[in-house]
Amino acid sequence: MAAIDLNVVLGSVAFAIFWVLAVFRTVPFLPIGRTAGSPLGALLMVVFRVIKPKDAYEAIDLPILGLLFGSMVVGVYLEKAHMFKYLGKLLSWKSYGAKDLLCRICLVSAISSALFTNDTTCVVLTEFVLKIATQKNLPPHPFLFALVSSANIGSSASPIGNPQNLIIAVQSEIPFGNFLHGILPAMVVGVFVNALILLCMYWKLLSIPKDEENQNKEIEDRRIDSNDMNSHRFSPWRQLRRILLTEIASQVIDQTLGNQENEIIIQEGISWKSFDYLVIIGMLISLFKGFDMTWTVVTTAFTLAVLDFKDAQPCLEKVSYSLLTFFCGMFVTVKGFNETGIPNMIWEFIEPYARIDHFRGIVVLAAVIVVLSNLFSNVPTVLLVGKLVAKSAASISADTNRAWLILAWVSTVAGNFSLVGSAANLIVWEQARQAWDDGYTLSFWRHLKFGVPSTLIITAIGLTLIQG
Repeated sequence: MAAIDLNVVLGSVAFAIFWVLAVFRTVPFLPIGRTAGSPLGALLMVVFRVIKPKDAYEAIDLPILGLLFGSMVVGVYLEKAHMFKYLGKLLSWKSYGAKDLLCRICLVSAISSALFTNDTTCVVLTEFVLKIATQKNLPPHPFLFALVSSANIGSSASPIGNPQNLIIAVQSEIPFGNFLHGILPAMVVGVFVNALILLCMYWKLLSIPKDEENQNKEIEDRRIDSNDMNSHRFSPWRQLRRILLTEIASQVIDQTLGNQENEIIIQEGISWKSFDYLVIIGMLISLFKGFDMTWTVVTTAFTLAVLDFKDAQPCLEKVSYSLLTFFCGMFVTVKGFNETGIPNMIWEFIEPYARIDHFRGIVVLAAVIVVLSNLFSNVPTVLLVGKLVAKSAASISADTNRAWLILAWVSTVAGNFSLVGSAANLIVWEQARQAWDDGYTLSFWRHLKFGVPSTLIITAIGLTLIQG
């Protein structure tokens, strides 16, 4: 009994160290950072013998890591195919100011997340949103919140929107159409309400005098062209180098091949990009057909690499390997904490009060899911309590499909509660930090100030709209 108690204490200590380092960017007594803090938590779980090394290896969720990796690579090649040039035109076309831009980001992010997952959306759009905000001389954090919060909300609508929905769809065997029909109304209303909350919170920051706004718009029109939208890293040298190389190549082609052959080369370039778009369409069709999500995305990533017919190393270097490292450590740390038995004890205590046959039980269940999702992340929470929630619903002859959909909705929206609530939040933080040499940091407390009211309001509204 003493040994069990010691494991509980040591496992809790290891998890607490991981949590502190994950939440706070700099910790005076251990300034190693978030990326190193996650593997440290995992290492402590093994050193303290909370879990065995073999169990630690098995705890690393390769499908999710593969999905994150594949999503980042797909995002890089989508950029090379100029897909984000059109997205930039959509966000900037006939813009009516900062408030209009924020609403457009919410809409585009939500739709993109339902199709490409919230992680992919955040990977490919974060730096783009930062660039627009910078060029308009606007504070970036309202737009980053709009991007990531709408991405999380939008991803709740489909089984392919995020990893936890994929798990729920597989375990519950809910057909894709029923899943979409059950959550889509809540998602649509949630995105709308989320935009209203952002507008209310940042109305003054988004209010720019008209003359200044027009001046910024003129500057933006000169800066944001089709070539500029293709830069995934804000490097003036890279921009200058590309412009010079493009000009030199154009002159050489004109002098040696003539304008007619120049047009042929341009047409060939467009043709290759068309193949990229066809590959993306094929990926979406495969996902809608029920193919394995991770392998479909990874296959798409390397198909695009082959079609690019160039050394893939520069593209692969844009992948955030520090984020993948963070997730590896997180999986092991959460596994060790689950082995202490504390999460199971919490559920056994709460379960009699968290049944979905009455309003109070739904509120308690939602509160538990929000807390667990922000402590353990949403994917481990779904794996931990998913079948228990469904079993509880079946025991009282309630709609088990509705129980699964409530779990999907709350665990996904709960990602907006805190900075560590979802992978999308961490992706936005990591991308924003790397966007400039001096970095841009989304603080934990600033996120919490927006995330708490947004999560509570949108979760409550959505619960009234979830259908079984």
